[in-house]
Amino acid sequence: MLRLGGIDVLPGSYEAGLRNLAIKGRATQSSLNGSGMWAGIGVAGNAIDGNRNSALAKGSCTQTANESSPWWRVNLHLKYSISAVALTNRGDCCSDGLDGAEIRIGNSIENEGKDNPICDTVSSIPAGQTVYYNCSSLLEGSYVTVVLPREGTLSLCEVEVFDPSAA
Repeated sequence: MLRLGGIDVLPGSYEAGLRNLAIKGRATQSSLNGSGMWAGIGVAGNAIDGNRNSALAKGSCTQTANESSPWWRVNLHLKYSISAVALTNRGDCCSDGLDGAEIRIGNSIENEGKDNPICDTVSSIPAGQTVYYNCSSLLEGSYVTVVLPREGTLSLCEVEVFDPSAA
């Protein structure tokens, strides 16, 4: 285990024994970046395609418009007891874009899932890296939401969700 800025980075530990629930989910996000050279390329489903490529131009990352409190959400279709969520950050630019993002898990999509319990808050993810966030307790839910509680653009290159009983 590597400790990075107060966060446990556990490469490989979840893939070895747990199934990524997000890959069979359905993703949505608050908006789609609709201007410039990246217009329309960062759709929500890119973050659950099983590909951690961290370059937006390669078509495996999401990107919202610049807005207040942008969010991304996956519907897992069933309720799970979620123990951890892994986020892969962009590597081609904007590596501080996830700083302060909240990972929320629950059964409500009211207020776009932004009121569901918090699993963890992102302090920083190095460019192009994947960081695993262990929830302090198992959180039951069918929705995992990543929300940036400030003005900005939300971009994710992969989101993985783990339930220890769904191996």
